[in-house]
Amino acid sequence: MESLQWENMRKPISQNLECNYLGENTDCKGKFEDQQRSQERPYMHMKITCKEEATQSHSMSPILHQINPTKEKLYKCKECKQAFGYLSCLIQHEKSHNKEKHSDVKKCRKIFSKTPTYIQHQRIQNGEKPYECMECGKAFGRSSDLIQHQKIHTNEKPYQCKACGKAFIRGSQLTEHQRVHTGEKPYECKKCGKAFSYCSQYTLHQRIHSGEKPYECKECGKAFILGSQRTYHQRIHSGEKPYECKECGKAFILGSHLTYHQRVHTGEKPYRCKECGKAFLCASQLNEHQRIHTGEKPYECKECGKAFSRGSQLTYHLRVHTGERPYKCKECGKAFISNSNLTQHQRIHTGEKPYKCKECGKAFICGKQLSEHQRIHTGEKPFECKECGKTFIRGAYLTQHEKIHGEKHYECEECGKTFFRTTQLTYHQRIHTGEKPYKCKECDKAFIYGSQLSEHQRIHRGEKPYECKQCGKAFIRGSHLTEHLSTHNGEKPYECKECGKAFSRGSEFTLHQRIHTGEQHYACIQCGKDFRRHSQLIQHMRLHN
Repeated sequence: MESLQWENMRKPISQNLECNYLGENTDCKGKFEDQQRSQERPYMHMKITCKEEATQSHSMSPILHQINPTKEKLYKCKECKQAFGYLSCLIQHEKSHNKEKHSDVKKCRKIFSKTPTYIQHQRIQNGEKPYECMECGKAFGRSSDLIQHQKIHTNEKPYQCKACGKAFIRGSQLTEHQRVHTGEKPYECKKCGKAFSYCSQYTLHQRIHSGEKPYECKECGKAFILGSQRTYHQRIHSGEKPYECKECGKAFILGSHLTYHQRVHTGEKPYRCKECGKAFLCASQLNEHQRIHTGEKPYECKECGKAFSRGSQLTYHLRVHTGERPYKCKECGKAFISNSNLTQHQRIHTGEKPYKCKECGKAFICGKQLSEHQRIHTGEKPFECKECGKTFIRGAYLTQHEKIHGEKHYECEECGKTFFRTTQLTYHQRIHTGEKPYKCKECDKAFIYGSQLSEHQRIHRGEKPYECKQCGKAFIRGSHLTEHLSTHNGEKPYECKECGKAFSRGSEFTLHQRIHTGEQHYACIQCGKDFRRHSQLIQHMRLHN
């Protein structure tokens, strides 16, 4: 009988293991691990239920009872005085006091056919990470994850793409990368039909439809689709910027932001639009730009229906409705919709101008200002008026110009002249009052506009930042260069409607029009004689002197 019973016990068995994860309330996890280890052997004991722990629904091997045959509960918890028959149970139980209790206890019920897989899964559920990297101290739940991680330190990338030579730490990364070359997108969303190269992209995309944001910031309650997004967001609260540029010392929250920033120094723009040839620092900028050509605006505001080509634009727009301005300047208390707006604003206090023009050396607070400035050198004017065809360097200039075709709201009480903006009226009124608030410290000459003073100061410095690439002639003003360029190409954009005469310069055109209007703009203080040009008045003044 005994030999028959032993034969039954020696038979190899295959059983499915079910995860009964109950937060941190599993008292006998140690017994499970003992049983699991026994099942990894070629011959194992038959599964027998432990009567002592039957109420806890744990299956035990009879070998464990031989350790404590008297069934006495010799091991007592110092925290809650609960007693256990096995030391492993007590050790596991004591861990529950050291960790935060799970308020929402859920059973996982996931089934595993292999014991090692089950053990790894249990570690994930319990937050256990026994495999630690000796280089950086990062811990992992699986040994395979540690092995993969260590390749970061050794820079080992054994999986190389035959198409482009790019190498990867993992074989799965190479497989996914190869889809860039093949164009394969096997993961298709059933909701909207959008396809993805990577399963992870597909999973994240589905959260857009479901609205699921499982990662919440404990500081402000903001929720995120990705855990990494929350990690990066938390650096806003902590002020941590671990990625520093060796060129200029500027630090960033994300490593990718540093990579893009470094391209400002190198001038590298690897992502080029096939439609118009425009190049960009990063792929996301190219994707957003391409929506200009396609007209796609996938991000729609539920409040007002306004649509945007960028998700970030929608996020900032929503704050118009909510009035939220979460980014506050510590210097002056001014609040902003976006962190980038705050960063730019802070440069007013610090005087930092990190974006420098390679042509003339002029520096700017933000990249957008530099891009607009560079159009002076290139002559590019991408913003065109649909009414008259006039082109502009900036979109803001086009907006102002378009008002010419509409109404003029602000009227000068002195002469009746009307203007589109109050600032234009204010500057105009200084002609009547004689006010010139911008004074040169070098020669005491005063000006109506601040821009006039800035341009005038270049005379003292001998600075002529705007150079013609055709003949090398340099100018104080960008507008002078623009007018000069027309002498090379023969362009005369300023045509008189009265007589049809055309001019290459706006100033010449203005003077010519006074012939038809009879306007004599410059009057002599001594005798009252009027002149069309300032230079004519100066020559006349010499007669009195």
